[in-house]
Amino acid sequence: MRLSIEAVLDYGFPAPADVLLQIEVAAQGDQLLEAQLLTIESDHPIRAVAGEEGIGQRCWARAEHRLVARYAATVSIDRPLVRIDDLPATPAARLPAAAIQYLFPSRYCESDRFENFVRRTFAGLSGGALAVALVDWVRTNVEYAPAPPGGGALHTFAERRGVCRDYAHLLVALARAAEIPALCVSVYAPGVDPPDFHAVAELWLDGAWHLLDATGMARADEMARVGVGRDATDIAFMTIFGTADLWEQRVRVLRLDQERAPPSGVVM
Repeated sequence: MRLSIEAVLDYGFPAPADVLLQIEVAAQGDQLLEAQLLTIESDHPIRAVAGEEGIGQRCWARAEHRLVARYAATVSIDRPLVRIDDLPATPAARLPAAAIQYLFPSRYCESDRFENFVRRTFAGLSGGALAVALVDWVRTNVEYAPAPPGGGALHTFAERRGVCRDYAHLLVALARAAEIPALCVSVYAPGVDPPDFHAVAELWLDGAWHLLDATGMARADEMARVGVGRDATDIAFMTIFGTADLWEQRVRVLRLDQERAPPSGVVM
């Protein structure tokens, strides 16, 4: 699957501020950057730094009065859809070192608060079957709608509504409570409504990471990863060290290839 991606960020600043952007698609084995261009209007030098886990790239910019960032890319996704419901569980003691940290609670994924809920609600399930059940529970029990500001997964669980970031936080927290390592991932994907930067989860199952979108809007074989991390703190498309006013923000992701129907039993 090939994707055309365009993003525009236009913000006003009442006072000078440092801004950390993370809007470039990561170059990885399952997604090839055919072309990309990031332009940032600024009177100050731009500094690039690596993203979490060395995946993707962030850019530091200094904003005075206004900051405009424009990004365009063509990406080829080579990531087959995988049926995960029959994948075995990996005992925590056998996890690779890189996955262990994603078993622990984080600021917006309070997994320790969900352990009893997961144990009682999903008794008898493990591995991929448990992961599928967690995705289904979040998708069925959370309404896609803006929720009052308040925090992370526990807040979404109580409100039973949220946007993509909230869905991702809740799924990640439930997975970690079930002893499945889980990442939050920022992606571009077609079909996201309304069109915007998108957040999904990535779970460690049977020796590999698997992208899962609890909102049901994005397919694993059509997502272009931008960054990964413990929660939204690590994957925010824009972090402002100061205050800013949103003037314009646009994201447009189009398929350049014919859409393919997913095989039966695949969780996306």
